[in-house]
Amino acid sequence: MSGKSSAEVEKELFPIILPLRQRADVIHRILKKRLDTILPVAMREAGLDMWLILCQEDNLDPVFTTLIPPDTWCPILQILVFYDRGGERGVERINLSGTNTHDLYDRPYKGQVEREQWPLLRQIIAERDPQRIGLNIGSVAWAAGGLTHNLYTQLVQQLPPKYVERLVSAEPVATRWLATLTDDELGVYEHVVQVAHALIAECFSRRAIVPHVTTTPDLEWHYWQRAADLGLEVSFKPYFSIIRSNEMKATYGSDDRVIRPGDLIHCDVGIRYLRLNSDHQQLAYVRRPGELAAPTGLQKLMAEATRLQDIFMAEFREGLTGNQLLKNILTRARNEGVPNPRVYSHSLGLFLHEPGPLIGLPWEQESCPGRGDVVLNHNYAFTMELSVTGPVPEWDSQEVRLGREEDVAFTPRGCYPLDGRQTVFHII
Repeated sequence: MSGKSSAEVEKELFPIILPLRQRADVIHRILKKRLDTILPVAMREAGLDMWLILCQEDNLDPVFTTLIPPDTWCPILQILVFYDRGGERGVERINLSGTNTHDLYDRPYKGQVEREQWPLLRQIIAERDPQRIGLNIGSVAWAAGGLTHNLYTQLVQQLPPKYVERLVSAEPVATRWLATLTDDELGVYEHVVQVAHALIAECFSRRAIVPHVTTTPDLEWHYWQRAADLGLEVSFKPYFSIIRSNEMKATYGSDDRVIRPGDLIHCDVGIRYLRLNSDHQQLAYVRRPGELAAPTGLQKLMAEATRLQDIFMAEFREGLTGNQLLKNILTRARNEGVPNPRVYSHSLGLFLHEPGPLIGLPWEQESCPGRGDVVLNHNYAFTMELSVTGPVPEWDSQEVRLGREEDVAFTPRGCYPLDGRQTVFHII
């Protein structure tokens, strides 16, 4: 006997959560590597020799938030300038603001006075004479459209006409920058997803659920509070729902949200930790007296969803668009007899949704113009979000839809789960 309480044992088993200072160090190290390696590739693929990011305090451009260290303050006008000097000279990184970006950027100006920032920006542009100047005015990926109308108008007024004519959308470079992860980042992502899985497992246990008492809103608040207690953000509002037989619906009513034996519980939850987002849908079954597992029909549906996941990962190929991936996955799944397969996967990482290739939507299983036309590259992460639907004999052949979602990465070794995946129900 160890003499430890169950609470102490559970605490030891839960993955370690890094303290804030250590998180900042990890994020800074990864960001420096991203700026050194991903940024030049992104700018050259997009054909930009300069990229300007402008935003203001308390209204930061989404991309800007991924380009600065976490332990800083962003006062008044923010201006980042990236200039591709070509070849091995790499991309010059300039910060024209009062934000302390440490060793990540050159800082020829450290003040906070706008009337001094604009002339210096004009000087930097004139000295380098860029031919294509990218701005965050994209229209497909929401994160690539962060430049406000106000700052766009000011920029146009401040620049000589010849440089105004060279302004273009930086959407391709923003998309590539945001979607691509370094190898180190993928290693950290495994830790993030491990924490996310542990939080789900805790919610799907007697530590959080008392059958006949606990409701799905209770679980939602438990998840949210537990994340906050761990010093984590949720990447979106947590959702828990009940899937139950028509017989039980008739007994308890369609509005009943109390968790009961015989229920299947579905979650859609995620955390944001170390600047990386998780997004999961998992399932738990509440045993009836005398049961050891979920009904066989539900277990078979779970196995079919796992088979669809296998097909999903096997069809990933560099250079395919999201729409091509959707077609290939669904065609193969239907040919192999997966029951009513649906795929609605999005890229994942520094943001929850987009900017990489979109692979279907719940309401669109053929083609997603724009977002589905983005091309797949290595070191992208995704939600493997999908579902199958089929009859459950034990529930009077009721049609049941099982939605599943796991976080995966695509690298030269293929597409794989970042921290394993659920293949059997959590049992409560």
